[in-house]
Amino acid sequence: MNKNLLRWVVTAVILIAAVVLLGGVAGGRSLMYHLKNRGDLGPLTREDIEYLSVEAPEATSRDGTVNAADWASVYPYITLTMGDNAKNSYVTDYLEEDPYLVNIYEGYGFAKDYGSARGHEYTLQDVHDTQRPHPKANCLTCKTPNFAKLVNDQGVGVYSMPFEEVEALMEENISCYTCHANAAGDAGKLVVTHSYVNKALGDNVNAIDPATLSCGQCHIEYYFTREDSETMMPYHDVASMDPEAILAYYDSFDFYDWVQESTGTKLLKAQHPETETFLQGKHAALLNCADCHMPVEMADDGTVYHSHLLVSPLENETLLSNCATCHGDTDMVKLVRGIQERVTARETEVGNELSDFKDALAAAVADGTRTEAELEDLRKLHREAQWYFDYCYVENSEGAHNSDLAMRCLDTSEAKINEAMEMLSM
Repeated sequence: MNKNLLRWVVTAVILIAAVVLLGGVAGGRSLMYHLKNRGDLGPLTREDIEYLSVEAPEATSRDGTVNAADWASVYPYITLTMGDNAKNSYVTDYLEEDPYLVNIYEGYGFAKDYGSARGHEYTLQDVHDTQRPHPKANCLTCKTPNFAKLVNDQGVGVYSMPFEEVEALMEENISCYTCHANAAGDAGKLVVTHSYVNKALGDNVNAIDPATLSCGQCHIEYYFTREDSETMMPYHDVASMDPEAILAYYDSFDFYDWVQESTGTKLLKAQHPETETFLQGKHAALLNCADCHMPVEMADDGTVYHSHLLVSPLENETLLSNCATCHGDTDMVKLVRGIQERVTARETEVGNELSDFKDALAAAVADGTRTEAELEDLRKLHREAQWYFDYCYVENSEGAHNSDLAMRCLDTSEAKINEAMEMLSM
C-alpha cells in the first residue's frame, strides 16, 4: 500500500471514529449505547424484541391471577426490573410544599393527606396507610390486579363492599395481570383488564394504542358512580377527553365529589389525567407511553426486552434518544425542565389566587348580604375555577405531556377567579 493511500485510510478511520463517538447517528445521540448493545446495527427498537408464545404457568395466587413470581422463570429480566420500581420510594408532601391546597380542599380527604405517588411496588401499602377515608373497596381499583380479577369474576357489586374485607383478599401490587391478564406468554399481548374501560369506551377502545391504554386504565380521570360506586371514566371517546367536555359531562347530571361547608360549592376533585392530557397533545400521534417510560434494553446474554422499571425519559439516556428523532440535538432535559418550572410557577400563582377567592366566597356566604341566586353564580365560577386548576395540578407530568393544555387550564381558572372577584367587589 503506497503512502498516500495509507494516509487516506488512516484519516478516514479517524473521521469515522470521530463521527461515531461525537456525532452519533441520524435520529440519535452518542453511539456508545448502540455499540455496547448491537455493534454497528443501530439503536434497539421494539422490533428487536423476540416476544414469546408460551403457556401461562400455573397460578399460585388464590384467585387465579398469574403473578410476577409465577412468570419469573419465563421473563427473568422483566420481573427483575418490575421489582426495581421499589427504588422509587420518595414521597413529596404536597400539602407542605403548597400550603394553599389545605384551604382549597377544605372538607375533603386531600386536605388531610396528599403526597406524590411512589413506585408500583407500594400501591397496596400506600392505599392502606393513607389518612384519606376509604370506606368502600372501590379505592382499591387500580392498586392491585387482584381487585380487577375480583370485579371480572363477581361483577360491580365488589366496588361497594367494605374496604377492609376486600383488602384482606389482595395479594399483589400492580403486576403482570394488570396489563396482560394471564396472557403475558401470548407474544406480549396487552389486555384491558379493568371492565370500566371497555364499558366507557366501547368500540372506541380500538382507537387508542394498546401500549397507551394499558397505562391509561389507571392513569386517568375517573369518578365513582352513584348507583353502585363503580369506577367509571367521564367520556366515551378520545375527542371527549378534554377538560371542558369532562366538566360538561359532570354538569349534565349534577355530579360532585363533595359540598364544601364554608362556601356551599359542589366541588369536583380531579384525579390524575395523564392519559387524557397526553392523547390531547401532539405527541400521541407518534408515541405511546412505553416509548417514553419503558426503555428497550439488552441483557448480557443478548435478550432484548422492555424494561419494566418505569422512569422519566429525562432520567434515561436510551429514552432521551427517541426525542432526537424530531428534536435533533436539542437539550431535551433543559427544554422539558424549563416547561415544568414555568407550569409549576403558574400553578402556585393561580393556586394562591384560588385560595383567596375561596375565602372571599366563604365570607360572602357567612355575612348573608348576597341573594341565593348571586351566591349560586359565584359557586358556579368557583366549581369551574377549581376544576381547571386541579386538572392541571394533579396531572403528574407538570406540563411535559401537553404544556399548551396545562397553561390553558390555568389561564381558564384564573379568568373564572377574576370574574368572580369582580362580582364580589360590586
